[in-house]
Amino acid sequence: MKVLLISGPNLNILGQRQPEIYGSQTLADIEDLVGKRAEEWGVTIRPYQSNHEGAIIDFIQQERSADGLIINPGALSHYGYSLRDALEAFPGGKMEVHLSNVHAREEFRHHLVTAPIMDGVVAGLGWRGYLAALDALVPMLQERNGRPSESEDAQPDS
Repeated sequence: MKVLLISGPNLNILGQRQPEIYGSQTLADIEDLVGKRAEEWGVTIRPYQSNHEGAIIDFIQQERSADGLIINPGALSHYGYSLRDALEAFPGGKMEVHLSNVHAREEFRHHLVTAPIMDGVVAGLGWRGYLAALDALVPMLQERNGRPSESEDAQPDS
């Protein structure tokens, strides 16, 4: 099983940008944590980051054969309608992650144009949100592939 791990604008400077809001973990730290958890699930992770909406769209379209994706679209989640369309066209499972609780922040952050076409949205858990998204996505994908999620197969190998 292959899952894309997509990071949008400004996430390349995690750990430096407002650590009181976004935490001290770098994007590389998060990718490493998700990669390790993915190994426990027997899943391959393909990380990608861009500050450009079109590049993210191109990546999603090129990787359509992936089983699922986890995306932190950053600010694109509030106004990125072309990204939303690309995500909607992606045939696999989709989870959206936000490090901060966007609903407890500025008003403009409360509306997520990408959220309605996602299987789930995790916000406000910091780096742990990525693991929560993966731990929810993999059993969902297993169910779609005919494997029950309420079995031992639905747990990461620890």
